[in-house]
Amino acid sequence: MKIVFATNNKNKVEELKTLLPDHIEILSLKDIGCTEEIEETEDTIKGNAKLKADYITKNYGYDCFADDTGLEVDALDGAPGVYSARYAGEDATYEDNVQKMLAEMLNKIDRKAKFRTVIALNLKGNQYLFEGVCEGMILKQKQGKKGFGYDPIFQPDGFDRSFAEMSLEEKGKISHRGLAVKKLVSFLK
Repeated sequence: MKIVFATNNKNKVEELKTLLPDHIEILSLKDIGCTEEIEETEDTIKGNAKLKADYITKNYGYDCFADDTGLEVDALDGAPGVYSARYAGEDATYEDNVQKMLAEMLNKIDRKAKFRTVIALNLKGNQYLFEGVCEGMILKQKQGKKGFGYDPIFQPDGFDRSFAEMSLEEKGKISHRGLAVKKLVSFLK
């Protein structure tokens, strides 16, 4: 089975490849000739996932899935949420976002946070949604070199290491994206 993953994020594609069974082949946006950036203009994670999947189905005619992820921090009233990728500004790097989060959390006692991923699957004219949530906390400093995004400062509940200190396989078993993908895969089976 071939299906398009509506993202230009190489890190997400690599992470997904470790989570999907061998009989499901992921095509990237590059593979289908989609070079435009799909604007995330919705104000919810679910809305952005649906928007990206609908764009590919409408403009390219492929069955596909798209995801959106947000980091929701209790002490910041759920921020950055849908704005996680742009937390430190429109052209922010992963490092810019991490540094802004560390600065915002400097004197906060409540460090509880959660990652939320929503996957929108467009398949044979229908749309299906799958959600994964990983509870944890924001660390006081970066730990680890693996992963991407907020991984160096997010420690999932029940672990004494950040996502950035875990292998892709280990992270995939417990992460928000991994949990949403498991639901997607069991549906596709």
